[in-house]
Amino acid sequence: MKLVLMGTNSFVVPIFEAIRNAGHEIMAVFTRAPKPTGRKQVLTPSPVHVWADAHGLTVHTNINEYNYTPDMVVVISYGVILRDNVLSSAPVVNIHPSLLPKYRGPSPIRTALYNGDTTSAVCLMQVTPELDAGDIYMCQEFDIDINDTNETIENKVSAIGAKMMVDYLEKSDYYPAAPQCGEPTFTRKFTGADEVVDWSRGDVSIHNQIRALGAGRTKINGIDVKILKTKLNADKLEILQIQPSGKKPMDWKSFVNGLRGADIVLGK
Repeated sequence: MKLVLMGTNSFVVPIFEAIRNAGHEIMAVFTRAPKPTGRKQVLTPSPVHVWADAHGLTVHTNINEYNYTPDMVVVISYGVILRDNVLSSAPVVNIHPSLLPKYRGPSPIRTALYNGDTTSAVCLMQVTPELDAGDIYMCQEFDIDINDTNETIENKVSAIGAKMMVDYLEKSDYYPAAPQCGEPTFTRKFTGADEVVDWSRGDVSIHNQIRALGAGRTKINGIDVKILKTKLNADKLEILQIQPSGKKPMDWKSFVNGLRGADIVLGK
C-alpha cells in the first residue's frame, strides 16, 4: 500500500516503524518544522523527522507542499490542521489516545492523568474536517496505573497503536467504520500556569497534576523549585525528583540533605 505518514512526537516513531517493517511504500513523511531547543536555542528536528531521515524517506515540514495521491494517509500526533487538499486525496486515518468521543482535542493523555482516570483507550479513526469526530474502525481499552506518567502512557499507546495500525492496513475491509456514540468532551492545551502547585488540593490531586504535566512549580523553604516526579504510596505523596531554580534535577533525599536539618515548609 502506498502511504503518506504525518506525525511529530516521539511516541509516533514506533508506530511508523511498524508500518515500515510491514512492507508498505512510504511516499513521504510530513512533520512539524524544527524548533529551537536548549539554552542555545539550537534548531532541532522532530523525532519523526530524525526517524524519516535515518531511513532515507522524503520529509516535508510544510503542509502546503502536499501534492500526493496515496492509497491512504496516516496521521498521528501531527499538530497541524488538515485541509481539503489532504482529506480529498485519499482515506485519512488517525490514532487517538482516548475512548472517543471522550477527550477530543490536543491533550487526551495529559487530561486523563490530570483527572485521575483509571482507564483509557486507543482508537483508530477516520479523519474528518471536524476535530476528532470521525467514525471509528478499531478501539482497544487499557488500564492506567496510579503511578503511570505521560511517558509510560505514551509507551502503551505506541505498542497498542502499532499493532492496531498494521492490522488495519493489512485488511482494512474487515474493520467497518462505526460512528462515535455519546456526548463528546474536549481537552485543552495546558500552560505553565497549570503547573503551579496548590498544596490545599491534597496528595492525590497534586500527584495527578505532576505526573500529567511533568512538573509542579512551588516554593520549598523559600526556594523556587520544580517537582519533576512523584509517586503515591497508600494515597500519600512522595516526592522523588526535584529541580531547584538554576540547578540540575536531583533526588528528593539530596535536596533535603541540602537543607541541613531544617523543617520542610511547603509552598513558602
